[in-house]
Amino acid sequence: MQLASIFDWIETLSAVRLIVIIPGLYPAISALHILGIGLLVGSIVTVDLRLLNVLGHAFDDALRSLVRIALAGFFVAFTTGLLMLSVRIQQYTSNPAFLAKMLLLLCAGTNAIALRFATGSPDIRRILNTRRARIAGGLSIGIWVSTVFSGRWIAFL
Repeated sequence: MQLASIFDWIETLSAVRLIVIIPGLYPAISALHILGIGLLVGSIVTVDLRLLNVLGHAFDDALRSLVRIALAGFFVAFTTGLLMLSVRIQQYTSNPAFLAKMLLLLCAGTNAIALRFATGSPDIRRILNTRRARIAGGLSIGIWVSTVFSGRWIAFL
């Protein structure tokens, strides 16, 4: 089965068609997507600023909670993103901005996983004030800002 056939099938699923025909549903999903992004990026940038030593030790106790909030935001953004993608999957998968966003998301995840494994600890406080933490924090901010920009460009290409 060709990819185009799979995309056609996805776009014709009953649940996907409901997103298109129920007034206000797609905009509501889009708004939830933006809220998820806000939770994710707002929380993770705060963590990254602490990794870069821009924020002081007062944030150390909140780091674990901020990471959990970022993961919750990612879950909301990912779920709603899949729903929005399913409506026009063929258009999105040929959009350079969408493809860039997907690559950047992969980079963001790889950066986070690499930091986790490089430190050998799930406790982010154990890696503060290390060179690895500063590099990962700086990369993370750059990647997430780029991801937001590429996401916004999807509608204009």
